[in-house]
This record gives sequence, C-alpha cells and structure tokens, in this order.
Amino acid sequence: MEDNKYHPIGNYGVIGDLETVALVGMNGSIDFMCFPQFDSPTIFAALLDSDGGGQFELAPLLDCSTTKQLYLPDSNVLLTRFLSDEGVAEISDFMHATAERSDGVLIRRVKTVHGVIRYRMCCSPRFDYARGAHHLLVDKEGFRAYFNCVNSTQPDLYLHSTVEMTECEGGAAAEFVLPAGESATFMLEMARPEDQSPTQSPHYAIDAFKDTLNFWREWVSKSSYQGRWREIVNRSALVLKLLTSRRYGSIIASPTFGLPEEIGGVRNWDYRYTWIRDSSFTLYALMRLGFTDEAHAFMSWLEKRCEESNTDYGGLQLMYGIDGRHHLTEIELPHLEGYMKSSPVRIGNGAYSQTQLDIYGELMDSVYIHDKLGGPINYDMWKDLTRILDWLTDNWRTPDHGIWEVRGGEKEFLFTRVMNWVALDRGVRLANKRSLPAPLAKWRAARDDIYNDIFENFWNDELQAFTQSKGSDVMDASCLVMPLVRFIGPRDPRWLSTLRAVEKHLLSDSLVYRYLPPGEKEKTEAKLMMPPGVADGSDSDKSSKSTVNPLDGIHGAEGTFSMCSFWYVECLSRSGDLQQARFLFEKMLGYANHLGLYGEELGPRGEHLGNFPQAFTHLALISAAFDLDRRMNESGMAG
Repeated sequence: MEDNKYHPIGNYGVIGDLETVALVGMNGSIDFMCFPQFDSPTIFAALLDSDGGGQFELAPLLDCSTTKQLYLPDSNVLLTRFLSDEGVAEISDFMHATAERSDGVLIRRVKTVHGVIRYRMCCSPRFDYARGAHHLLVDKEGFRAYFNCVNSTQPDLYLHSTVEMTECEGGAAAEFVLPAGESATFMLEMARPEDQSPTQSPHYAIDAFKDTLNFWREWVSKSSYQGRWREIVNRSALVLKLLTSRRYGSIIASPTFGLPEEIGGVRNWDYRYTWIRDSSFTLYALMRLGFTDEAHAFMSWLEKRCEESNTDYGGLQLMYGIDGRHHLTEIELPHLEGYMKSSPVRIGNGAYSQTQLDIYGELMDSVYIHDKLGGPINYDMWKDLTRILDWLTDNWRTPDHGIWEVRGGEKEFLFTRVMNWVALDRGVRLANKRSLPAPLAKWRAARDDIYNDIFENFWNDELQAFTQSKGSDVMDASCLVMPLVRFIGPRDPRWLSTLRAVEKHLLSDSLVYRYLPPGEKEKTEAKLMMPPGVADGSDSDKSSKSTVNPLDGIHGAEGTFSMCSFWYVECLSRSGDLQQARFLFEKMLGYANHLGLYGEELGPRGEHLGNFPQAFTHLALISAAFDLDRRMNESGMAG
C-alpha cells in the first residue's frame, strides 16, 4: 500500500439512520458520509481523497495501542476500543434512529475506561463532494461550531461538543484530557432553529443511545431465522436494514461510490441507487427472515415504478434513484484523487439508460414471492405487469447489456434469456393461482420458445456447459442462478456438467470470479504466487490496468465476486453436496471483515474491493445460509 494515507476498505464499520450512513475506520476517523441522504453529496470523503475529501477525526493520543472494533450485540451501534499501557479508551458511534423517526444526528461519544488519556478531535467537512466552500464559526464559549455552506444546496451543519473547540483550517478541533470514567460527546446535525433541534435537550445523547440501541435490537429480534449461522445472518439483515430508505422503502446497492474493483484501476462506480435486479433477491431474503414490513415497503416502491412506466423496453429502467428518479447522469470528479489513486471517481451511473431485459424476470419473481408470502397482487399492478409481459413476448430476442452492465456492446446473454423465461413463467403461474385475466396461450408459447432457445443455442458441446452468451465459449458465474430460479433441476445432468465447468474455469478455492476470458484463470492464479507489491498496483502490474477486458469493454481486471461465491454454495446445497457446501460456506464467512461486513469483491490477498458494504453479497449470504441450514436439517446432519 502507498504509505498510510488510505486504510484498507475492509477496515471500516458502517452506522446509519435509514436516511444515510457513515463509514468509521478502526482509527476512529469517519472517512465517508453523504448527507442528508444516501445519494446526497458527501460531507466526508477522505476515503476517496485523503488530503482534500474531508473527515471527522476522533482518537486518543497514545504512543502505542491496539484497536478493536465491534458492534454492540444485535445492533448497528459501533464501538471502537483503543488498548495500551497508558490506558483504555472507547468511542461509541451511532446515528439516532427509532421505529418512528430519524433525527439526522450523528453522535460520537468518547470515554476513558482506564488511565488518564489525552484525545484529539477534528471535524473538517468538505461540502458537495469537496467542491463547495464553507464558512466556519465557533461560538465564543467554544461548545458549538457552525459550518455555513456557501455555494451548494447542502444544508449547513452544527457540531455540538461537551469540550471546548477552536477553529483549525476550516475545521473545528479540540484537544482534551479525560480521566477514567469520564466522557466527551460530539453531535453533528443539520443546522436548524434551536427550538427545532432535538440536541438542545441536556440528556439527548444518552437518551438517543438507549433509543437507538433498543430500536436495532427490537428490529432484529423479529427475524425468524434460528439456524446454525444466526449471528452472521442477523448481521447481514442489519446491513440490509441500514441500506433501506425509511422515506421511500427502496434499498440501495451500496452506500458508497468510487471504491475500486482494482487498486489503481478505472472500475470505480456509483452504487448509491436501487436496482430492479436486486428486487427478487431482496424480497426473498426479507420475507424468509420474517421482515414483512420492509418487504411491503419495497413492493410499494416497485409498484410506483411500474405505474409510471411506458412501452419503451417494457417500461422499466434497470435502476433508479432512491426516490424513483430516472436520470442518473454519470460524471467524473477529477479533483478527487481516488482511493489509492484509483481514478476516475464517478458519481451517477451511466448504465441507467442501458437495455437490460433480465430485469423483468427479477420483477416478476419478486411479485410472485410477495404474492405467495406477503399478500395478493392488486388490480392496477396486474394491468401494468400484463402490459410489460405482452411487450416481452415480442422482444425477448433483443440483445442487451446483461447483468454485468457491459460497455463493450450488446449481446444475447444467457442470464437475460433465463430471466426472460422466469418473467413469463411467473406470470403464467400467478395468473393461474389468482385466476387473473391474461393471454396465457401467448405467454406460454413465448416461455416455451425461450426454454428451447436456451438449450439449443446457449449450450456448448465442447465445454459441456451453458455459456455466457449465444455461441460463446466463455463461462459466466451468472449461470449459477439457473437452479436457484428453478429453470433447471439442481441435479439435472446438464446442470451438474455446467457446475463442473464453473469450478474448472471460475472457481479459486472457495471464491468465484464472475467471468474470465479463456485461459485467464491460470494467469490470475499465477499472479497470486508473486511477492507482495507485484500484483497490487505496482509498476510491474500496470499492463492489466491498460488492457481492455474483451468480455465487458472496460479497462483493467477485478477480484472474485463474493455474491457469486455464495451462489455457488447454494447450488452445491441444492445439488445435495451438503458437506462441501457447508465447508465452502464457512470458508467464505472467514473472508468477512472484522465486523461481518462484505464489499463487492475480494482481491488477491483476500482484501475487500469495490463499494462497501454491498447489499447483494449479504442477500446471497442470507439465501445460501437459509437453504443450506434447511437441507442439513432435513438430512439429519449434525452441527
């Protein structure tokens, strides 16, 4: 790594209030936070520019200490503990939230457990992705700082402190000493009149801590999962709840943008949006765990997207803003250095305008799941879905950009074709189950044509496997959903043969690449044998960053996809290989960070890459845990 400017992506915890989140490093620094919402501009972005991005530092001044970070059990209240010969210090970080409201207040409380310890705090926000200027005013008593944003639509900020602060290079700073048993509190909130600010209560921080802790514990206690991996499943559920918008019911893919899939590379995307593709996986996970309120809220969000759709491409985009907005224009932020010089840093996501026909399969699967486990579909949505499926019956042969949102041209992708089959299959099933009016003969005919097309045109005789696109010889891990969506039996000979091809071409121990050009797996594994520094962004590894991947049209390489690794586990479970499925599942659990969180990918040394934490990874974990646990119980397996 380049000196100590940037900490590993996996060295962060996440806190939030169902409106936004903050990433807290093991050193006590908040290095990423959008405000006031998930997709608002950042106020802290040191994770993407260590010098100019802005951060909220808080830490003891100790000569030598070790750090531990943990969540208070069954909550999203984060505790960072510093241990040294001089004493023990703790920082509690959370954002106030209850079942009824979020106050929009970030609370940081530092306490000396043992010894007499000196601390330093420096809150240096940089508004509007570090593009906006601000004025700072610390009141004469030194207990409140006012950050006035002068050229952005972001709200101004107040920082309240129980210790005296001073101005320091655009930030509010303090150095103070706390003996054992004493604490100091800092509260950052949107500027508002004093009579409207909840922080004016002298006991607000203590009451907010109790309220927030109780809220998370009461929420996760509703989980119906009582299986073998309850702790990590509940942690994944808590992550998904953190990424849920209280206001809109939508769930974002990840709360960050610009974190690289390859250190020093260009694969740096903005994931602070809601993908239709995630819908069925999200609803499945939430409904299976008993979180029906969240599932209903997300379903309502999906209904609104169907209502406002038109006839172009079936009427739906593949992704939306959390509020349902359609335009997510992608731009670059050249003033930000990027995590370890991984540039460009992008906001917005140009893929929103791509053609991706698989989304209709995920949409219909989510409707089917909700109808089965939540409540029957209403008349108006069925009308919208009938129109969409009618369009699909005429257009399912259209090439698109696929699940991985490639930028190298449209193809006829296997995953898209399978999800087209799912869309029509679930439509037929739903119409029959609820006696709903539908052109069933037309839908069945198209569904059957798609089924035959997949077996005739996406099967590679030489590989004895279903491949990425029509006529290709490339394996793609997205094929792992085929038995998960019940397109093919998990023990069908053609499927087992495909699974073996995935293992040969994409599996590295317990980790799965999403796709690789032929022969690339051997090159990738050879890099893992190189000394540290050779395959992690050094000059000798520049060639991979300047090469366009022929499978997606984007420069650079990437790590293994944790979501695909959990899909692989579930495929093993469904095929009956429970011992191997459990072995690989528990190995995958070992790649979580110290708090049980996962990014999008894992790098050559098991480091987390891509945006963090990643909802889809945690969704796949929940699904694999649920299926494996159930099948182990049915088979009478011990443990």
